[in-house]
Amino acid sequence: MTESVVCTGAVSTVKEVWEERIKKHHEDVKREKEFQQKLVRIWEDRVSLTKLKEKVTREDGRVILRIEKEEWKTLPSSLLKLNQLQEWQLHRTGLLKIPEFIGRFQHLIVLDLSRNTISEIPRGIGLLTRLQELILSYNKIKTVPKELSNCASLEKLELAVNRDISDLPTELSKLLKLTHLDLSMNQFTTIPLAVLDMPALEWLDMGSNSLQQLPDTLDRMQSLHTLWLQRNEITCLPETIRNMKNLGTLVLSNNKLQDIPGCMEEMTNLRFVNFRDNPLRLEVTLPPSDDVDGEEEQELFGLQFMHEYIQESRRTGMRFEQHRFKIFEENVHTIKFYLVILRWVSYPMLSFHSGQHSMRGKEFWFCSLVW
Repeated sequence: MTESVVCTGAVSTVKEVWEERIKKHHEDVKREKEFQQKLVRIWEDRVSLTKLKEKVTREDGRVILRIEKEEWKTLPSSLLKLNQLQEWQLHRTGLLKIPEFIGRFQHLIVLDLSRNTISEIPRGIGLLTRLQELILSYNKIKTVPKELSNCASLEKLELAVNRDISDLPTELSKLLKLTHLDLSMNQFTTIPLAVLDMPALEWLDMGSNSLQQLPDTLDRMQSLHTLWLQRNEITCLPETIRNMKNLGTLVLSNNKLQDIPGCMEEMTNLRFVNFRDNPLRLEVTLPPSDDVDGEEEQELFGLQFMHEYIQESRRTGMRFEQHRFKIFEENVHTIKFYLVILRWVSYPMLSFHSGQHSMRGKEFWFCSLVW
């Protein structure tokens, strides 16, 4: 009995020792595997860093990372060793995301990641206080973080052809230096409030969106000199557009405008307008030009067309008012004629009793006058 207990205890002890050795072996294998993977990552990072260094150039005194048509779906953390970069120019690389450590590149002035497959903008973008240009056109971005408003030096923002952006955070109105904004080919149904309140904005493109109506507060953009609104669904222009004294270029082709407001004659700074491909209610023919170049300019700019249209609209309005007045006068004469006839017909039906008309005569006389 005692020998049996001793044997059982010995087996248990050997089993525990064996299991402990197996466990330790597995842990050693795991550590070895992790160490090897770490070495691979370090090696890959070094190789990537070497490749990235080859893409760094100096132009006009700026340190620029330029990559074109090479596959870089992600950017390695080793890129942080190049934190003196002032420009990123990465186009058609298949980049899926902007790295989270982007905020550590405090010297960045230009960040151009257009024509990639980026789906979001990290909040860390707001740490780039020296950034002047952010170009993210031709990507797959759907929303814009409010932290972008912290990029106090931003002058140029391009988000064109992302196709799904439909609004901007109101905080972006804090971008006091922003002069250039491209939001074309997205899903905006109105001009965002943030855009209306950008004090320095001079150039705005919202073409190829779903705009149906322009806000009456459009004239809050007093610094604006160029406005592109082509290929939308705009049906009319607000009267307040006359107050945009600095507006020199206005493109409204391919919309649903039926009229051109007469107040636009007051916009003396307008140098280029385009109303082509709108269902305008009046057909206006421009006077023939002396040369071919002049005819091309008329077709391209449309400024003379606009003034001719407004004048024709006024002439048409005057003719319409004169026609209405003429019809009114004819109706008045007709009514007077019928009143005279009715009075004449009603006269024999009047009888007098003690100097008073009979009730029948009074009623007929009154009814004829009212009619």
